[in-house]
Amino acid sequence: MSRVAEDWYESAGVRSRPRRTLAEEREAGLAVFPAQLVPHLAHPAVAELGTDARAALLAQHFYQYMYFTTHLETRVVNRGTALIAHGQVDFTLDPRARLDAFKIYCDEGYHALFSLDLVQQVEKSLGIPALPYDFAPRLARLERTAETFLPGHGSLGQLLQVVAFETVVTRFLAQIPRDQGVFRVVREAVDDHVRDEVHHHAYFVKFFKELWAALSPALRRRVACAMPHFVNDCLRPDLAPVRAALRSVGLPAGTTADVLADCYREDVLAATVREAGRHTLGLCETVGAFDHPEAREQLHLLGLA
Repeated sequence: MSRVAEDWYESAGVRSRPRRTLAEEREAGLAVFPAQLVPHLAHPAVAELGTDARAALLAQHFYQYMYFTTHLETRVVNRGTALIAHGQVDFTLDPRARLDAFKIYCDEGYHALFSLDLVQQVEKSLGIPALPYDFAPRLARLERTAETFLPGHGSLGQLLQVVAFETVVTRFLAQIPRDQGVFRVVREAVDDHVRDEVHHHAYFVKFFKELWAALSPALRRRVACAMPHFVNDCLRPDLAPVRAALRSVGLPAGTTADVLADCYREDVLAATVREAGRHTLGLCETVGAFDHPEAREQLHLLGLA
C-alpha cells in the first residue's frame, strides 16, 4: 500500500497547522467564495436581484460547500476508512496501511471540524445566516447504488464510495487557494485540505488496486458496473440547496426553476462529472474494469464514456 506521509505527525494539518481564524481587516474587499464557481450567479435573472442578494447567494454557496464537506468526511469517508483501519476488508492489509487509515480518519475529522468552524465564523462576520443543509439525499443516492449493484456486500459498497470520493479531482479544491479575490482565511483552510488530500489520493489509488485484485471475477463485474455510478453520485450537484438559496433571496418559484434549468443543464452536468471523475475512471481502466461490456454500458448510460 502507498503510505500516508511518513512525517504525518509533523506535517498533517491536524498536527501542524494553526486554527484558521477570520480577521475582518484582512478580508476587506474580498469575496467569501469564487463567484465563477457558482453557475447561477451569472444568470440574468440573478443579476437583476442586486448586489446584496448576490452576496447572500455567494455566502450560501460557501456554506453549502463547507456543510457538504463536514458530512462527506464524517458520514462517508470516515465510515469506510474505519473499516480499513480495523482490518475489515477481504484481503490481507499491511499493518502500516491500517495505521495510515487511522491517520486519514484523523485528517478527515479535522477537515469536518474546520469546515464547520469556518461556517460559523463567516456567519458572524457577514451577518448572513446559513440555510439548513440536508446531506440525506446524497447519502441515499450512494446507498441506492450500493444496493443495486452490490446487494449483500454493504461494506464493499462503503469502501468503493470512499475510493470514488478520495480519487476524483474537482476544480474547487484546486482553484480556491490560488484565487486572490477570496477571503484569506478560506484560501488558507482549503489549502490545508488540499495538502492532506494529495496523500489520501495516493493511498486510495493503491488500495483500490489491491481490493480489485482480491475480488472474484463475478464480483469484479459488479464493482465495474457500480463505479461509474459512485463517481456520478459523488460529483453530481444537489440542486435542492441551490433552489432554497435562490428562493431565500426572493426569486419566484417559476424563475428559480428557469435558472436551474438554464445553469444546470444535463449535458453540462455530465461534462463536469466526466472531467472531474477522469482520474477515478482512469483508475478503473488501469485494472481492466471497463473491459466488461456491462460496465462500458453503464459509462455510456451516464454520459461518462
